[in-house]
Amino acid sequence: MGHEIAGRAAGEGAEVVMAGRRPEAITAPDGGRTIAVDLADESSIARAAQELGPVDGLVVLAADHANGPVTTLDADRVRRALDAKVVGPVLLAKHFAPAMPQDGVIVLFSGVVSSRPGPELVVMATANRAAEGLADALAIELAPIRVVSVSPGIVDSGSWDGLGAEGKQRFLEATAASYPAGRVGSPGDVAQVVLLALTNPFLTGTTLHVDGGGRLA
Repeated sequence: MGHEIAGRAAGEGAEVVMAGRRPEAITAPDGGRTIAVDLADESSIARAAQELGPVDGLVVLAADHANGPVTTLDADRVRRALDAKVVGPVLLAKHFAPAMPQDGVIVLFSGVVSSRPGPELVVMATANRAAEGLADALAIELAPIRVVSVSPGIVDSGSWDGLGAEGKQRFLEATAASYPAGRVGSPGDVAQVVLLALTNPFLTGTTLHVDGGGRLA
C-alpha cells in the first residue's frame, strides 16, 4: 500500500521520503529516499523532523495489530497498537507541524473495522476510531494545516496471503459478494483517495471511506 501511494505521489512530481523502523527494508520510488522513524520513540520522531526540515505533507500508514479475545490481550501489545495509530501521529504533529506551510496536510489511516467492529478486533476498532477522532481534533488545532483520515475496507494488498491461496480466495470472494461495490479494494483505489486528501484544499477534519460500501454491508 505504501509503495503504491509513494509511487503515485512521485508521479505527480512530489519529493517522497519513506520512513520506518528499518529504512534499509524500504524501497523508495525513483528519486525518493528513506529515513528511520519509530513512532513509539519520540526522540526518533524529533530527529527525523530536524533532518527533513519543512515538509508539505505527511501520510501515516503505521499499524501494529493486537487482535484476539479481549480476555487474552497483552497490555504491551495494546500499547504498541495505540502508539502506531494515536500516540505516534500526535508526536508527528508535535514535531512536524510547526515547520509545515499553511497549506500543509497530514493524512492518517483508519479502517472499516472502526465502523464495523467484530469479535477479537476490539483494539483495532478502538485504535481506528481514535485515528478518526484525532484527525478531527488536529484539523481544528493545526488549522489552516489540513488533517484527513482515510478508512479503507478490505484490500487485496498482500495482508491476506497468510490464509493460503485457497483460503485467501474464499475470503476475498465472500467479502466481495457482501460489499455493495461487488469487489474488494486494490492498493490503487486507496492511493487515489490519499492523493485526493493531499491535493484537495477544501478537505479537512473528515474521514474518507474507500471501502466499497463495506461499512454499510
